[in-house]
Amino acid sequence: MNESLNPGFTLNALEAAAALVHDAMPATPQYAWPTLADAVSADVWVKHENHTPTGAFKVRGGITFMHWLRQTHPACRGVVTATRGNHGQSQARAAAACGLSATIVVPRGNAREKNAAMRAFGATLVEHGDDFDEARQEAAGIAAKEDLFLVPPFHPALVTGVASYALELFRAVDHIDTLYVPIGCGSGICGVIAARDALGLDTEIVGVVSDAAPAAGRAFHSGKAESTDSAHTFADGMAVRTVVPEALAIYRRGASRIIEVSDDNVAEAMRMYFRHTHNVAEGAGAAPLAGLMQEQERQRGRRVAVILCGGNVDTDIFRTVLSGSTPSP
Repeated sequence: MNESLNPGFTLNALEAAAALVHDAMPATPQYAWPTLADAVSADVWVKHENHTPTGAFKVRGGITFMHWLRQTHPACRGVVTATRGNHGQSQARAAAACGLSATIVVPRGNAREKNAAMRAFGATLVEHGDDFDEARQEAAGIAAKEDLFLVPPFHPALVTGVASYALELFRAVDHIDTLYVPIGCGSGICGVIAARDALGLDTEIVGVVSDAAPAAGRAFHSGKAESTDSAHTFADGMAVRTVVPEALAIYRRGASRIIEVSDDNVAEAMRMYFRHTHNVAEGAGAAPLAGLMQEQERQRGRRVAVILCGGNVDTDIFRTVLSGSTPSP
């Protein structure tokens, strides 16, 4: 049995967070698609976080973070945060449900359809900078100037909410040998690790990053909070230049390894999802399957799970992918 990597992520705490999530949305399914299993030569289960009310796993953390915020900062009148889209939709939706304003900062050239979704959930959208990390700096400035609560990309209240999908998966599917999960700022992989350890399971967790945004993988090996000069990948959920130290402390101890995949690998995984399941996966959502494909021989005949963490991909990008090409970042 694994020891908890963080005493705050007890089974009781995770179950309490899951109850909050399930009061606001149903559990998502996990399916074993037979032709996908044939294609990768493994008993593969897909956790469909593309089936949430925002089309991505982040909605869970928004629910639990906003609950924490209302309990600890009752005078708060609004929030501000930075995102490439899914985190922003989550925060905008949860803030609106609590009667709070939400200002969301995205980099210039962000996905148009994600931007539209955030506005539809009630957010005030601000475009700033060339990437997520520059947008994050602008969000901090807005928080100070406008007296808004700055929602970080990583926080225990986010992780406990996100962990609810892992509790659902581990309780629905027995004896998962390996689970592949993408890494952006780290709430997803940390939530999976927290749930695995709280349940006392021995599933190995493999993080997947883009080879164009490899900071988390480098930090996993060095033990230092690494940064890169750029993160030019069309898989925007993984397009992060700077590692979050609090997340690194958890996944460096709790993950078995972190592997890199290319944009070509991700595009092919998106096509495989559509071909074998007729589900739409965004780039980060397809990255775990790309990682499994890379390690196909290693996982042959084993029971494996992949997290399809979101399906929010712009139409023109998905059209390019289905045509057999790889979109430009």
